[in-house]
Amino acid sequence: MSKKIGYAVVGLGVGKSHAKAAYSSENADLIAVCDLIPEKLKKAKELFPEVLTYTDFSEMLKNPDIDIVSIAVPSGDHAKLAVEALEAGKNILIEKPIDITVEAAMKIEETRVKTGKIAGVVHQNRNNANMKPMMDAIARGDFGKIYYGDFEVKWYRTQKYYDEGGWRGTWAMDGGGSLMNQAVHTVDLMQWIMGDVESITSLIGIYAHEIETEDFTASLIKFKSGAAATFVSTTNAYPGLNTGIKVYGTKGSIECDGDSILLWKREDAPEDEEETMISNYSGNSAATALDPTLCTGHTSMVEDIIAAVRDNREPQILPLEAIKSVRIVNAVYESAKTGKTIYFD
Repeated sequence: MSKKIGYAVVGLGVGKSHAKAAYSSENADLIAVCDLIPEKLKKAKELFPEVLTYTDFSEMLKNPDIDIVSIAVPSGDHAKLAVEALEAGKNILIEKPIDITVEAAMKIEETRVKTGKIAGVVHQNRNNANMKPMMDAIARGDFGKIYYGDFEVKWYRTQKYYDEGGWRGTWAMDGGGSLMNQAVHTVDLMQWIMGDVESITSLIGIYAHEIETEDFTASLIKFKSGAAATFVSTTNAYPGLNTGIKVYGTKGSIECDGDSILLWKREDAPEDEEETMISNYSGNSAATALDPTLCTGHTSMVEDIIAAVRDNREPQILPLEAIKSVRIVNAVYESAKTGKTIYFD
């Protein structure tokens, strides 16, 4: 039997999901966790009794049993810790966004190439069960030429959410607000579905929170294919409404809310096709009940990086791919601040 992959996590906010996935994996051992807050380490020890706990990241990296480190600290520190881990000989999985600027994210890519280690980025919504049939159908041309997309992340966050984190809603560490933090997964899906961006025109505002950045954005995006999209993000939509992913082609339309298909209409489709698609893909839980081999959420990302290290292959999402969504988010903010349309090369 091959040796299990040694796994570690730094940052026990969303990093708890990484730790749980590694702990449950048949192909890895959760070796260590690191956080600056002792109470979080205490809770981790209760969940994972054999795990080693650290408050010093550099000290944790000295552990030779660790093969992979998940980086799940505040976004503005991603590149700093990722580079340190790579230079220490560790493979890495980085939470979204890869970092808050393209320049910082490129340091990760440069260090990955220099060290030869494996670096993946978390954009787990690509593995939602409804995404594969949708992407396959679009690729086959089942919906004709895609001309328009409508994407909306209408969530709700209290002022307490921003106050407790300390770093959320700041330019220095969050890199933005509703768009960079809550909606970046959907930005990733948008560019994955619609293709390369040509231009972005945006406005942003702060309407319901005391923060530096924004709690609402609205953008018009043109793609190099000639298609267009609208994108709205907010953390003001009480009590938290939807994650709309709507794509329209010349021969059909698809509308989703997060991991659920709500509408699936095609010219000349079999009579029961829409009913079947809506029933089978009414959420990850429903799809997994039909196909227990499906792997979704953070588990899919953790299992992918474990397999990549074990098999010496590339992970699902490389740094250069993850940088695309950061470039789009930064362009939205630049457009809003300057009042100009931002053009991509």
